[in-house]
Amino acid sequence: MTDIAAPSAVKELMSKYGLRCRKRLGQNFLADANIVNKIISSASLESDDVVVEIGPGLGVITRAAAAGARFVVSVELDRALLPALEETLQYFNNIHIVAGDAMDTDFDSLVQTEAGCRAPYKLIANLPYYITTPLIMRLLLNRFNISLFVIMVQNEVAERITALPGGKEYGALSVAVQYFTEARYLFKVPRTVFIPRPDVDSAVILLSKRERPPVKVPDEDLFFRVVRGAFGQRRKMLLNSLAATFDSISRERMKELLQGSGIDPARRGETLGLGEFAGITAAIHGEIARG
Repeated sequence: MTDIAAPSAVKELMSKYGLRCRKRLGQNFLADANIVNKIISSASLESDDVVVEIGPGLGVITRAAAAGARFVVSVELDRALLPALEETLQYFNNIHIVAGDAMDTDFDSLVQTEAGCRAPYKLIANLPYYITTPLIMRLLLNRFNISLFVIMVQNEVAERITALPGGKEYGALSVAVQYFTEARYLFKVPRTVFIPRPDVDSAVILLSKRERPPVKVPDEDLFFRVVRGAFGQRRKMLLNSLAATFDSISRERMKELLQGSGIDPARRGETLGLGEFAGITAAIHGEIARG
């Protein structure tokens, strides 16, 4: 089979099918076999694995995944790519392409229907910037039966997702992802391996689903409200940020709740770990319950 990860092959396919990368979809086609191999290696595929892929593009990662897994289900939003995918994937009988939007897809049902699988499956995705955060949060909050995520995102987003407390990259997304998964930054992907070349570098991250979050919270929605509030205005002291978020609680009482949780009210959200956010959530939950 032709190496469709070669730049010449990518350009030939684009010309043959009249394809133009749609900027609003953040399309850039990967054209480097070494990066493809590193992504597949990161997924640690076994012969009985089922893989869900989001955004197959021209099928370069799809083919490599199909060579190592039992079945691959790929979801592609851009219907203009389907004829090219039909050609590049024609020799594989363990791939099913779905024309659809990942933001609307029930991945568990899709895997059960197309692959006959109810066991945990793995996800591989190359996500454009505009959809990265909402899609990752949808995948996590819906608790789809995904055991492992191998995701390529813009490098700055990868750094935010995997950041630890205290750094400028650490934020609400870091906390949310690390609540549900163990997140690792794997490797940078230079902009030069894409056609057309984007303006920024990318990176691949590995998210391993936790059996249960590392902290207990009385109300998950409240926990994430606390987190969003703490990072709403990064330069504000925690007391000011949370007093503005929970305006039914007086500023003085919020100060008491923070101090009672062992938190200096003058700290900022980016200095707090998961356990500290959980402690604040418990205190605010108790206060709300008391009315």
